[in-house]
Amino acid sequence: MDGLAYLHLAETWETPASQLQRTNYKTHLNLAATPLLFLTIALTILNLVNPALAIRKGDSGPEVAELQKTLQNAGYFRGRATGFYGSVTDAAVRKFQAENNLKVDGIVGPKTLSALKIKPEDTKSEPAAKISPKVDQPSPSPTKTENQKKSEDTTKTQPSPAPAIANPTPETPKKLAPPSANNNGKMTLKKTIYGSISPKSIVYSGAGLFFAQNMMYSHTITVYDRNFKLVKTIPDRVNLSKFGFSKFKGNYQGSPVEAAFSSDGKYAYVSNYQMYGSGFDNPGSDRCSPGAKHDQSFLYRINTATLKIEKVISVGAVPKFNAVSPDNRLVLASNWCSWDLSVVDTNKNSEIERVKLGAYPRGIVVTPDSKTAYVAVMGSSDIAKVNLRDFSVKWLRNIGNAPRHLAIDPNGKYLYATLNGEGNVAKVDLKTGEVVDKISTGSQPRSMTISDDGKLIYVVNYSSNTVSKVRTSDLKVLQTVNVNASPIGITYDPETNQVWVACYSGSIMVFQD
Repeated sequence: MDGLAYLHLAETWETPASQLQRTNYKTHLNLAATPLLFLTIALTILNLVNPALAIRKGDSGPEVAELQKTLQNAGYFRGRATGFYGSVTDAAVRKFQAENNLKVDGIVGPKTLSALKIKPEDTKSEPAAKISPKVDQPSPSPTKTENQKKSEDTTKTQPSPAPAIANPTPETPKKLAPPSANNNGKMTLKKTIYGSISPKSIVYSGAGLFFAQNMMYSHTITVYDRNFKLVKTIPDRVNLSKFGFSKFKGNYQGSPVEAAFSSDGKYAYVSNYQMYGSGFDNPGSDRCSPGAKHDQSFLYRINTATLKIEKVISVGAVPKFNAVSPDNRLVLASNWCSWDLSVVDTNKNSEIERVKLGAYPRGIVVTPDSKTAYVAVMGSSDIAKVNLRDFSVKWLRNIGNAPRHLAIDPNGKYLYATLNGEGNVAKVDLKTGEVVDKISTGSQPRSMTISDDGKLIYVVNYSSNTVSKVRTSDLKVLQTVNVNASPIGITYDPETNQVWVACYSGSIMVFQD
């Protein structure tokens, strides 16, 4: 497991957090009665002068609030009109554009506003959470002690888990109420999910689904909805020859580690620590190097409408983390034992570049403009800066001991890195490449997730069995909550203000914030 390697190495709502000052439209030409008309005229004029002045992700202000209200009335936006254009608003805009034969880019210019203006007011609202009906390879298994710990954590200190239900018929999720006002700033436990799971990660799709990757201990990906219901259990078994890899005959199993989603939520890309079956005789491990020529592995592309594996993509040895560029052009996978980065073209569904990085690359983030990727190189104190046009590499040096996971703020100004080897989280100014602050959150901070407006990060502390909520402006820990043993993955749902935590000991905990 990761824990073995780290001992060797070290020894995301449409947030109302800031109350935006609203303009009194009644005192300005009575624009409250016709806000969309005003925005359409204004944006038409602005676009003639400067097309970059359309409303887009990352913007804030009264014009965004009016856009959100209009999307609410049209049945596309279920959050509160906060005046901040985050991923929930972006998803609503893209859905509207797709259904109205507009360019699907999430950018609100005159054409999109004009189409919204003529949208019938009685358009029926579709629930945002509606779904289609339609390993780290440790030693051979988690250690005996870890298996005992799993049993204790899931039966002794918690209620007995309900029997796992394989591939139940999905229920239509209940209509969501607007998120509460952050519970006075405190996270509270909403739900604990058990079952035949060993989640290494939990990742929000951006469209109402949550994917848990259960490594080789369960050989599954389990998918949940916002009602905490198991939607489907996806086995990691594939016939590689049917996906174009003719030298591999018959069925093979993977070991799902992490997932990343296209910006429209249509596809999930899942990395597999290793493959199981004939021809895979030299698997990687947590202590490895390129010279050992370990088996290459694969990414699975899963269609989130059908929840089926529809593409298999060859990458390096022990791909641990992966990320999709915001423009959906590339998928990146950090190969732990190849010491490099696989670059996958999403149109070709094949690797087009391999970028050498050094010992144990792990976390990846891509800048909002899709031009640069940052990769945490855990066998060092450095973070690689990869140019996604020519794949050249520069470095952020001496960030801290064993950087593992990365998060970037919505404006691409600051980078946050968990430093597993020193128990800190670092804040890096990307303009200067310098660390501007560090904060201790707990023992072995592993993964983290960032709120839509970039004002909060949530960090799992693997050995402390805690999750820390941190304010990004001054890196102040606002709250620390206890969780089940070995928290290792975390994700954020901006529409419900909920934080999902994957505990490697066999559970998923959901907190309301």
